[in-house]
Amino acid sequence: MARIIGLTGGIASGKSTVTSYLKEKGYPVIDADRVVHDLQAPGGDLYRALVEHFGRDILLDTGDLNRPALAQRIFSSQKEIAWSNQVQGEMIRKALARERDRLAKTEDLFFMDIPLLIEQGYLDWFDQVWLVYVTEETQLQRLMERNALREVQARDRLAAQMPLDEKKAFVNLVIDNNSKRDRLYQEIDRALEQIERR
Repeated sequence: MARIIGLTGGIASGKSTVTSYLKEKGYPVIDADRVVHDLQAPGGDLYRALVEHFGRDILLDTGDLNRPALAQRIFSSQKEIAWSNQVQGEMIRKALARERDRLAKTEDLFFMDIPLLIEQGYLDWFDQVWLVYVTEETQLQRLMERNALREVQARDRLAAQMPLDEKKAFVNLVIDNNSKRDRLYQEIDRALEQIERR
């Protein structure tokens, strides 16, 4: 029976750094963002649903989704966030379940990186859930730098997500990503050692 660990965090908390490290160590990782990207490619199920809902002005001249324009539309109101969470959520869940079941046939241990793991009700899929954690100040700073956002825009993005401090109550392990990268890697190594011992 495969053991599956869910990995979550928040925007700009450093999940990508953690998943890259896990892959380097040889652990398979299903990346929900990658699955979503495939679903949102021209012709994909999500692509069609988004164009139908928002119209063709969320597309680039190439026909691909204009992601900044799409994000702006989704985050423009609670109603659009709710629509996106429901419609995209259902399609993504089915696609992720297919990926999970496929890997469970061949792997003893693997990870699933799902940003909205708690909010979208994925907790019961996993043997353990790990949270990549940073303080709100660090998260805000990193988000502004990474996405070239003004503070008010960055705060809007953070406000649309469940705070990382609240997520702590739902997880088995908190991985602190507030300091240097080598400290982060040491924390991950310790967590992996404990998992492998079981």
